[in-house]
Amino acid sequence: MPGRLSDADLAAISASTLGHYEQRAADFWAGTRGHDVSQNIAALLRHIAAVPAVSPPYTLLDFGCGPGRDLAAFAALGHVAIGLEGAASMAALARRHSGCEVWQQDFLRLHLPAGHFDGVFANASLFHVPGQALPGVLRALHATLKPAGVLFSSNPRGNNQEGWNDARYGAYHDLAAWRGYLSEAGFVELEHYYRPPGLPRAQQPWLASLWRKAEPAA
Repeated sequence: MPGRLSDADLAAISASTLGHYEQRAADFWAGTRGHDVSQNIAALLRHIAAVPAVSPPYTLLDFGCGPGRDLAAFAALGHVAIGLEGAASMAALARRHSGCEVWQQDFLRLHLPAGHFDGVFANASLFHVPGQALPGVLRALHATLKPAGVLFSSNPRGNNQEGWNDARYGAYHDLAAWRGYLSEAGFVELEHYYRPPGLPRAQQPWLASLWRKAEPAA
């Protein structure tokens, strides 16, 4: 684990990681547009639907939407989907591919409306947040969810190490550590699973988990 990061360190991490995606937006779209994450989309929608008072269409935030693959999928299902993406070229592609509203925001400088979303879909995005900054990001996601709203996350798992992979920064948590972060932020675990499905655990590098917003006790 790194030592305490300064504000300048955090800004440099964001700038480098976003710069990597900014320069490779078209290649990223070409390389990921065919990825099947229907299991993840279905899991989020299933847990939102489990609350009787909530009915579709759902208002959803695709957190780190990239060039818009999943944003378009949510829109095609009839939901009100909004993307959030830090790289300008990725955000532009997401708007083009989905027809949805996309907010360009750095994960470390979020400005999100309170109590607005039924669900947040964070597919392969939150692992770019340094562990030091993760509690604040998770609190922001908690605050932007409606009561009993659902957060989905999928991250490459690891042994709680973090650092650079070329120009991108990543943090690779195990399940116990991830549970600690989410519980501290006010979420209750609904389920978790490993991906891709149907393979031995050693060949499942992705940890997917779903969490419901817990309200403070009266």
